[in-house]
Amino acid sequence: MTMNASRTDLLAWLNELLQISYTKVEQCGSGGAYCQVLDSIYGDLPMARVKMNAKHEYEFIANYKVMQNVFKAKKIDKPIPVEKLVKCKMQDNLEFLQWIKRFWDANYGGQGYDAVARRKGVPTDPPATVAPLTTARSGSASNLGVSGGRAGGRTPVTGHRAGSAQPNEAVQQLQGQIKELSTHLEGLEKERDFYFEKLRDIEILVQAQMEALEAESKDDVTLREIQKILYSTEEGFEVPEGGAPVDEEETF
Repeated sequence: MTMNASRTDLLAWLNELLQISYTKVEQCGSGGAYCQVLDSIYGDLPMARVKMNAKHEYEFIANYKVMQNVFKAKKIDKPIPVEKLVKCKMQDNLEFLQWIKRFWDANYGGQGYDAVARRKGVPTDPPATVAPLTTARSGSASNLGVSGGRAGGRTPVTGHRAGSAQPNEAVQQLQGQIKELSTHLEGLEKERDFYFEKLRDIEILVQAQMEALEAESKDDVTLREIQKILYSTEEGFEVPEGGAPVDEEETF
């Protein structure tokens, strides 16, 4: 399979190899499938650390950390564009999946691979990718069009009974979008809290070390630079009332 392989062919290969049911290349952005393709080659990835049904970006990043460790251990000279891949954009993941397929073709020994056994039966629900709201809106617009319609033209456009089902369908689509966006927002909030806790731990550690040095009349330029970064704000940023810069400023 060449670099010009279609998305359909790539997904068919991936689903067969890993015994999963991905329907879009974008779902590879979670990183789980990429990790298991490498496991099919080497057979020694820590699959217990790979979350195949990851739903949130911080979980995606954890999968890519596993992958980066493998690349380093196996001396694979290929940059992993993590920041792009985790956004679950089709083009970025298509290009990387094409590279993964080429790498697999060149390195897989044909030894057979039991994907389900390697992940110990862990669920592999396809990762969700948030669809643009315009998709639902355009779909709703077509459902609400005045031409044709489900009644086959037997009821006038002004008839309420025939048209009532169409707005209900549009509402259901929008409700589905809202639910998916709410789940995505929850993930972003968890990701924010995840990184905030790390920054908070660093802040406490640096502060304690600075106080210890000051007690001994010493200084550490590196620690001061770290503090400077922790407490810096972007131009135009205003700290909300009652909040400290590090507590309230988001980092993404």
